[in-house]
Amino acid sequence: MTIKTLDDLLAEGVQGRRVLVRADLNVPLDSSTLGQIRIADDGRIRAVLPTLVALRDAGAAVIVMSHLGRPKGAPDPKYTLAPVAARLDELLGTPVAFAADTVGPSAQSVVGGLGGGEVALLENLRFNAGETSKDESERGAFADQLAAFGEAYVDDAFGAVHRKHASVYDVPARLPHFAGGLVLREVQVLARLTGQPDRPYVVVLGGSKVSDKLAVIEALLPKVDKLLVGGGMCFTFLKAQGHEVGKSLLEDEMVDTCRELLDRAAGRIVLPVDVVAATAFAADADHDVVPAYGIPADRLGLDIGPESVALFAEAVGTAKTVFWNGPMGVFELAPFAAGTRGVAEAIAKIDGFTVVGGGDSAAAVRTLGIDESAFGHISTGGGASLEYLEGKTLPGVAALEK
Repeated sequence: MTIKTLDDLLAEGVQGRRVLVRADLNVPLDSSTLGQIRIADDGRIRAVLPTLVALRDAGAAVIVMSHLGRPKGAPDPKYTLAPVAARLDELLGTPVAFAADTVGPSAQSVVGGLGGGEVALLENLRFNAGETSKDESERGAFADQLAAFGEAYVDDAFGAVHRKHASVYDVPARLPHFAGGLVLREVQVLARLTGQPDRPYVVVLGGSKVSDKLAVIEALLPKVDKLLVGGGMCFTFLKAQGHEVGKSLLEDEMVDTCRELLDRAAGRIVLPVDVVAATAFAADADHDVVPAYGIPADRLGLDIGPESVALFAEAVGTAKTVFWNGPMGVFELAPFAAGTRGVAEAIAKIDGFTVVGGGDSAAAVRTLGIDESAFGHISTGGGASLEYLEGKTLPGVAALEK
């Protein structure tokens, strides 16, 4: 892989040059307080700080662009990046000029007035339909407008490199392009997982649906020593073993597929032996620990139980490489967080290379107060990580290689 890096750009010199940085500032927002939007987890903002600081301190005029959420190609106040600009301002200790549009009058004014050592943030890229358009001419026209703001392009948004979007795929074709430290590190880590990882190699998968993870299961199953399955997806596997799962999340159409995977794995897929089953999907619902083979008909599983945590901890305890993607339960609700916490703590303790595969898993680490430095790597891109492990070409990485 031949990709120019941020260090290459800095070596060229960026004093007074306008540098477009594609960041992943798609942070979770909390609007539970009336009239206020609060950032629930600023991990992705913090992750891109080293790149922004390096460029700012080297005298570049830094223009940051990102998406947030899934607006429909038009401005939507629910998805404004204004709270992100305010938080970025605080973390950088530098005023961040915020453009109220992506390529319109506000953006043109903000970028036009930006000097060396200053930072600006454009409004949500997905407020423009050209960002995500499948029409190459529409996407290209938007990319032309974005590229006109910069003299060089840095992609530090690994969480978006699996998307063929204007800011990820088309802009680098129009400017000298470089990989930021985040993207470079992510690709190196994932290459290690797909190459010759130290063994035993254990993968821990959670999350809601088997269908979302089927491709990565298919890709990893021949390579791993053990595959531990928790979260909502475990109930479809339990059903494939012939167990009743009550009102738990179930993908009926995936039961036969799970049965075939279990047969093919020859004992390497490890499922929960007990679960926390509740009367409703609510923090105050009645709940008990029940055997995984005995979930009452009127209850739904919302977490793995303590015996399962011990079983999973034993499986990862001797591993030399662990990849974890997906929580073990509904960790956002306190009564159903113990499974995710227990497995995360077990992974954090091992003497080996540990990778947290981004998304909800990374959020869980921070939400549950687990020391992030205890893990070898915490990915900033859940979907991108999975697609890389599936063997797919990531458009954003391919664009940087050209």
